Amino acid sequence: MKKSCVVIGSGFSSLSAACYLAKNGWNVSIFEKNESVGGRASQFVKDGFTFDMGPSWYWMPDIFDKFFADFNKQTSDYYQLDKLSPAYKIFFSDDVITIGDSMSKICDEFERIEPGSSKALKKFIDKAQENYDIAINKVVLRPGLSPLELVTKETMLKIDQFFKTISSQVRKSFKNPKLVSTLEFPVLFLGAKPSNTPSFYNFMNFADFGLGTWHPKGGMYEVIKAMKNLAEELGVIINTNATVEQIQVTNGKATGIICKGKVHHADKVLSGADYQHSESLLEDKYQQYSKTYWEKKVFAPSSLLFYIGFNTKLKNVEHHNLFFDTDFELHAKEIYDKPQWPTNPLFYANFPSVTDGSMAPKGCETGFFLVPIATDLEDTEALRNQYFDLIMDRFEKRTGQDIRNNIIFKKTFCVNDFIDRYNSYKGNAYGMANTLTQTAFLRPNLRSKKVGDLYFTGQLTVPGPGVPPALISGKLVSELIIKDN
Repeated sequence: MKKSCVVIGSGFSSLSAACYLAKNGWNVSIFEKNESVGGRASQFVKDGFTFDMGPSWYWMPDIFDKFFADFNKQTSDYYQLDKLSPAYKIFFSDDVITIGDSMSKICDEFERIEPGSSKALKKFIDKAQENYDIAINKVVLRPGLSPLELVTKETMLKIDQFFKTISSQVRKSFKNPKLVSTLEFPVLFLGAKPSNTPSFYNFMNFADFGLGTWHPKGGMYEVIKAMKNLAEELGVIINTNATVEQIQVTNGKATGIICKGKVHHADKVLSGADYQHSESLLEDKYQQYSKTYWEKKVFAPSSLLFYIGFNTKLKNVEHHNLFFDTDFELHAKEIYDKPQWPTNPLFYANFPSVTDGSMAPKGCETGFFLVPIATDLEDTEALRNQYFDLIMDRFEKRTGQDIRNNIIFKKTFCVNDFIDRYNSYKGNAYGMANTLTQTAFLRPNLRSKKVGDLYFTGQLTVPGPGVPPALISGKLVSELIIKDN
């Protein structure tokens, strides 16, 4: 008789785990509280404009390829993938750096900023590639059950890099502040300051410069649709508008969930919802992590987001644009050290319709703007409007155009929405940061220590925040469930 598993949530990690379990002969049912699958990777469509509401960067294409290959599929079976050229632009107060689609173009740009720097860049990226190979093939494929998982011949040779920081490593080789910011930027995907992130994580720089930035035609939600289709092909039952009210525990073991007052029995329960919220579905005595535990953890930022439909094409922008025209250090302090609304924030602007005409009506532009902010901040309409004006002033100045009169509509999303829509702890956008004390076995466990047959997946457990790690997290937990069975 087939074993059964109910999965709470339908983000990347949940869909990944569901696919692997179904492939191995399990009966799998997903319960998603919202109207559509995807978790934080949801989609907003209005008046012919298409927005990815969550992740918008397609990095580490090899991880997506490996996922689909595990099911004898290719990404091209589900979506068209294009390499962006250029990958992105970074706007500073007095210059613009363009990151090309090859190392030679990036080296030329570094030389323009700081003559002689391309030599240091090549050495830096070579080391980052070594770390990438170790991280992807060794470290992230471990389930985080024991510190011994980190002990391999390769990691022992790199042990010092777990005790140095990205910031110190970058600044040792590069002096120009613009180049420093450019190289420190990718670790922001890991949810912590470069000065608090182990230098081993410079493998993100290889993911950036070495593997490039890609775009699935139609947006990142095409990947979610691909995984949903794959899951259903494998027999997974997906329930939307299905809020889970409780994880049922009998004799110390998870035996199912309660949704809309009805019990759904299963041999195993897996939650890909926010970890802290998942544990709140249990009686207190079955929760592994206390309120104090969560409060002491370093969480990745929340975000203030604006989704905007423009009735004209915009000038001087690329698909991805970073605005680093203010003090990077001050903004980081106002997220992590003294949480507050930022004085003068850095921000990100995404215009997928620059390269993908399917995402906006002809002659129009789809744009979303993201301001990283601390979690658990007061979130009001007045504050959202204040920051909208602040970043629009800078955007118009840096790109040399007036665009406010070209706005057809604007939708905002912030701390309160992350909590309401995703049950996100303190409104975090990316989960728990990958600091030294929150790496591998030091993150919340894939398997409950207090309840048998209960498992967790996603960005608060291993390997950590980001879309590729979420795919891997789903695979790791499925392997654990199958092994435990």
